[in-house]
Amino acid sequence: MGSRSHPETLTETRNPRRWWILVVLCLSSLVLVVDSMALTVAVPSMTESLGASAQDTQWILDSYILVFAGLLLTSGSLGDRFGRRKVMLIGLVLFGAASLAATFCTNPGEVIAVRVAMGVGGALIMPSTLSILITVFDAEERGKAMAAWGSVSMLALVGSPVLGGVLIDHFSWHSIFFLNVPVVALALVAGVTLMPESKGPWQKPDPLGAVLSAVGMTALIWWIIEIPQHGAFAGRGLVTLAVAVAGLAGFVVWENVTPTPMVPLVLFKHRNFSGGSLSLTLVQIGNGGLLLVLTQYLQFVLGYSPVKAGLAFVPLAVTALVGNAAGAKFTARYGHRYLILAGMLVMASSFVLLTTVTANTGFAVPAVALGLLGLGAGLAMPAAVGALMGTIPEDKAGVGSALNDTIQQAGTALGIAILGSLLSSGFADEMPSGTSSGTSDEARHSIGGALAAAHGDAGLIRTAREAFTHSMSTTFMVSAVGVVAAGVLAAVVMRDSVSGDQEVLEERELAA
Repeated sequence: MGSRSHPETLTETRNPRRWWILVVLCLSSLVLVVDSMALTVAVPSMTESLGASAQDTQWILDSYILVFAGLLLTSGSLGDRFGRRKVMLIGLVLFGAASLAATFCTNPGEVIAVRVAMGVGGALIMPSTLSILITVFDAEERGKAMAAWGSVSMLALVGSPVLGGVLIDHFSWHSIFFLNVPVVALALVAGVTLMPESKGPWQKPDPLGAVLSAVGMTALIWWIIEIPQHGAFAGRGLVTLAVAVAGLAGFVVWENVTPTPMVPLVLFKHRNFSGGSLSLTLVQIGNGGLLLVLTQYLQFVLGYSPVKAGLAFVPLAVTALVGNAAGAKFTARYGHRYLILAGMLVMASSFVLLTTVTANTGFAVPAVALGLLGLGAGLAMPAAVGALMGTIPEDKAGVGSALNDTIQQAGTALGIAILGSLLSSGFADEMPSGTSSGTSDEARHSIGGALAAAHGDAGLIRTAREAFTHSMSTTFMVSAVGVVAAGVLAAVVMRDSVSGDQEVLEERELAA
């Protein structure tokens, strides 16, 4: 075919600064991951310093997630319309300013307010990073770029709790937020000097679509978050679910009838997009509670400090880097579909291995399992995201990226809710009802509560640890099933992308 590009032509059309642009995108993503993970380590110190109640603490954590998830689709659409670089830089400024303001907070209300502002900033940053990546890198180099981007996020995921623990030991919880400021400043300078602007063709705004997506997604995430405390279909949980269903159903109907939809739902007709989206959702459900569960195992069962618990995830980071590097090569040779299946089966094997852990196992088995998990995720996740993003037209890159981010956010929240609920209910069932006079309810609520109520009672401590590891095994078995289902779904629904993605690209070139 005459439209097939020659290597020298591709080299000439590639942005000469593309790898420096990737550094900017990695820095922008880095600040979001570091803030989220480091904050989990800071919560005990923060709540004590601020005198925050349990409800205050929940709002400090959840306010960011709600705003972030609710605004992703709208911010992706803004990037396509007004410029992805511009929207990302605005998001960085807002995120950095809110982080700096957090260092001066003296009460829970102020922290919640800055977390809301950080959620808005994060929603502006996240879709822009991935959309700029897929517009700057062509199909030949996109796999390597995605692997590098994913590796940085994985390193931040593992390293930030360690860094957070060190900062809290030497300074105060305010240092967690101040950590964002220099990273944001560096990303801003690099973004202004190195990154070109990119945007789609102008189209009329879709304010109704923006409102419906924000209301529907916020209500959905809020419903998921509250499942463990208030149940899924009772009282206010049912009302929240009804709002979510009404908002999202209205959004889908409206996007299909309006002449200028904010989100091109026609993307779901493409097998790689729909298959990649559904498989990533299932994986995020399976992975959702991993850090939550394993961190508790390391600290409450093995007695690790927060810093040591963070270091225990190093095998995950190391093998994820190996998987990312290998995956970039294998994708070019074998395509996305079977690489995703192979990676997800390796991930599932790690969850199966974790089901064998008992109170007396120690760290050797979890270390091997984390290594397998990192390897599988390194192979599968960039391939899945790459296949999905390869189907999105460049003029819709921002909102397409946001759609991918939104689906994964919903999957993660659902995973945390489901696995967290399974863990707590399983723990309560395993704990004897008459554990200790006056403390049985507290002891059955969580392993942390049981150890606090034990007051050095070796029998209760042993019982609590055994109950926790037993319920943990059930949780990880559910995770394994979810990840296997994701791999099978990807293999069945998605098409071989070695030739498929090239055809899509050529069709786009001809249409342009």
